[in-house]
Amino acid sequence: MTKKNYISAAICLVVAVAVMVSTSMSFLAARELPLPEWGPSVTEVKMLSDWFDGLKDTNGDTPVYVLKGEKEGGSVLILGGTHANEVSGYMSAFTFIENAVVEQGTVYVIPYTNHSAMTHNDPSEGNLQYFTLQTKSGERTFRYGSRATNPVDQWPDPDVYIHYPSGQQLSGSETRNINRAYPGRPDGNLTEKMAYGVAELIRAEDIGITFDLHEASPEYPVINATVAHQDAMEIASEGCINLLLSGIEMSLEQSPTNFHGLTHRELGDYTDTKAILMETANASQGRLRGATTVEQVLGGQDECYLISEELGMLYVPWDETGHPIEERCGRHLQGIYEYVTAYNNANPDKAIVYSEVPGYSELFLEADPDELGGARLGSFLM
Repeated sequence: MTKKNYISAAICLVVAVAVMVSTSMSFLAARELPLPEWGPSVTEVKMLSDWFDGLKDTNGDTPVYVLKGEKEGGSVLILGGTHANEVSGYMSAFTFIENAVVEQGTVYVIPYTNHSAMTHNDPSEGNLQYFTLQTKSGERTFRYGSRATNPVDQWPDPDVYIHYPSGQQLSGSETRNINRAYPGRPDGNLTEKMAYGVAELIRAEDIGITFDLHEASPEYPVINATVAHQDAMEIASEGCINLLLSGIEMSLEQSPTNFHGLTHRELGDYTDTKAILMETANASQGRLRGATTVEQVLGGQDECYLISEELGMLYVPWDETGHPIEERCGRHLQGIYEYVTAYNNANPDKAIVYSEVPGYSELFLEADPDELGGARLGSFLM
């Protein structure tokens, strides 16, 4: 009997070690993120720690792609991956980096603003780990991350998160949400340090206009929308009108003064940049959704939202087409173009001029329905 117990214990030990090794390898692999290929205008890739060395050698440090034109001009910053489960944000950043030809000025692009959040997942949400796209060079794999900083990098959460410097109180889990951490602080937690690094980049490089790319649930009121700091409202209004005239539904809201920590509030208050945030409709963000699948994340389709549409529960139109990744990236990239154009009109001495980035028409309107759900987007990636 004793011998049998030893054998059973040995088998259990071997299985436990195998599971530990497998999960450890998966954990380490998740920290190695796919990066954009160098597009025609990429002149260098720096790290956010180059502007704030408090991030050096941490999982919060993140690549910053610098696209510099031959002519002097202004500077723009594009933030993708603020929330690492909002796919169109960082895929728009990838698409911009790999396609843009910058003629004047400098464009800074951070595909993974919260780098730590890209290195883990939300298992309780039943989310994907990865998704793949067929691109010009073959199949490429991309990470599906989390809304919040990896708890391995920042833990424990407090019961109540107190935003610095406003003193606003939020749920403790929001301490790992970088879009509640701005303007950040150099001696804060990792999430606050990441936010501080972004603000330092903006200050050091005299960034004229900053874009933060997001996705939201179809039942969220601020959807297919732009939110702008009050100092950016003139530019945002002109750009929004041009989006509407081109057939892209876009609402515009001014950043609330009593909700702190967000890019469009704090970056506008604590730096000289014109801060703008854009939201697209993503079924995988919602509470009314069905199972999280590739078809839902990339194809933007969900039968549960068809029912929700019939019940009048949504703030965005919904049909069998859904809202595929091509539409969502197209909205972001077209929005950047129109708002930069409006910025140039107001600041001709600090213009940023670029071309060759696909917009709403190229990605969505001109696509065959069979191309949507990632195929069309992949054709613009290296």
